[in-house]
Amino acid sequence: VDMQIVDLPGFRDFAMDASKQHLARQIEELDTTFMRDRRNVMLCVEPAADAATMSSLQKCRSLDPKFERTVLIRNKLDKFYNDLTTENVGKWVDGFGDLPDNLVRFALTLPFWKEGTAPPKPFREILEDMNAEDVKQMQLRGLSPKYIQTIGFKNFAAFMEKKIEKMFIESVGPVLTSLRELRCKSEREGKALSAEFSDTDPHRILSTTRDCGVSFAMALTHVMEGVLDLRHTMTLEDELREFHAHHQAIGSTHFSFLPSDAFTSLNDYLEYLRTDIELATYDVELNGGAQFRRLMSEVEIFLRFSEISVETKKRDVIQARGVSMSNLTWRDVVVKLLSNEAHTPLQRRVQYVGERIKWFFQQQKEAVLEFMDSLKGTPSANMYSPLYPKHAKLIKQNDMIRHLLFQTYDKACKRQLQQFVELFDNMLTSTFSNPWVFLKGNTGGGGDGEDTSDAALPSFDDTKERIPKEIQGRAGTESVLSRWLTDIPTDSSQIDEAVNKVQLLVLKTYSFIRSQVCDQVELFAESF
Repeated sequence: VDMQIVDLPGFRDFAMDASKQHLARQIEELDTTFMRDRRNVMLCVEPAADAATMSSLQKCRSLDPKFERTVLIRNKLDKFYNDLTTENVGKWVDGFGDLPDNLVRFALTLPFWKEGTAPPKPFREILEDMNAEDVKQMQLRGLSPKYIQTIGFKNFAAFMEKKIEKMFIESVGPVLTSLRELRCKSEREGKALSAEFSDTDPHRILSTTRDCGVSFAMALTHVMEGVLDLRHTMTLEDELREFHAHHQAIGSTHFSFLPSDAFTSLNDYLEYLRTDIELATYDVELNGGAQFRRLMSEVEIFLRFSEISVETKKRDVIQARGVSMSNLTWRDVVVKLLSNEAHTPLQRRVQYVGERIKWFFQQQKEAVLEFMDSLKGTPSANMYSPLYPKHAKLIKQNDMIRHLLFQTYDKACKRQLQQFVELFDNMLTSTFSNPWVFLKGNTGGGGDGEDTSDAALPSFDDTKERIPKEIQGRAGTESVLSRWLTDIPTDSSQIDEAVNKVQLLVLKTYSFIRSQVCDQVELFAESF
């Protein structure tokens, strides 16, 4: 049996000065560290005196109330031979009722000799003599055979041998169970390492990396659809602060960080979103599709703050009208002013939208990887590809696969950003070159106020009646703007009035364009 015996220092109940008090506390901390461990058996050695005054036994009792792992050893039995009689010996061994029945206890005398002299006999012989004398003296006083088994060192040693044997037998079961689990774990790890070795073979590493990429892309779809209990989440405030910190660190200047000059800092914008707009999910930690939905709400608010950054001056209106071989109308003047003053502010805010979407997708990498890795051994694992946990382990353990996968993913986000910005730039260029076509009214019917209780498929006559109305409705906004254009005087003597009306028309036209762009931003975001 592999057993260790630790001889701990005795408790110091009294200490006069501060240094001895500190030593007493250190001894108590050292002893209780071993005594708290339920795997340890406490051999509590006390003088064979009054059982009610055993202070060390009280310490053991505080940590082992049922005395399941405490053995009491009452030492120096020889000093009490003369105090014991046939009438009290049984009660003395029993502690006069102060020792609990379930406490295992022994009384014995350990070898001793006069200090400064050599032992009179070999230690082993002295031990046997002391044991024989203890048993003899207690038998002479009529101690019953039941209690004789608790007298002397030999009885104590025999008990400890059985106690250790029993503890060993009880520990064999858990040890064997641990060994079986360790063997199964080693076999699983061996198979996993063999599979990884095969998958990362130089001749197969390319196909393995591609397989991991396919699984990662499919898992991104699931995360965007919504997965519970993922740790990589953030509030809108955390998201915006990290986004700003990232772009300030790399020195980005190609887009507007704040929606309007009225906001002096990011804190002002966050306070506006929290208190004025009251976004329902502002303080909720989200990821995946829920976070993307919140992002789209934020960027739409950001876009709607877009305004013409400079005031349209009288000189600008006169300069834009100029002179031409053909008839230059106020319509052409408005287009020139919009292209010069409104295109760039809206373009910079659209760039912000694209950067926000790109950054969002780049932040989903860890959430996707966590989702793939967390499926193993869960009931929901059957709902997804069984390759997800395997590929997640490869991505985590193989730095080359992880680097190539994440690098390709970031390149894809960057490419999609370029396509998004290019798509929007083309739309804005065409819009500002001819805003009247872009602002044609919606041709769909079915307003909110219509009664749909008797809704049915339209008849052929209804369809013939609807088409002319829709064609006429296409020019709704354009007709309004055309009426405003005709109200602008062309006489040079009324130039001040004309400038005011042109300025107003530029602002109103820009507001129409901004609203249309904001309404379509989610559709354009699908290009990612």
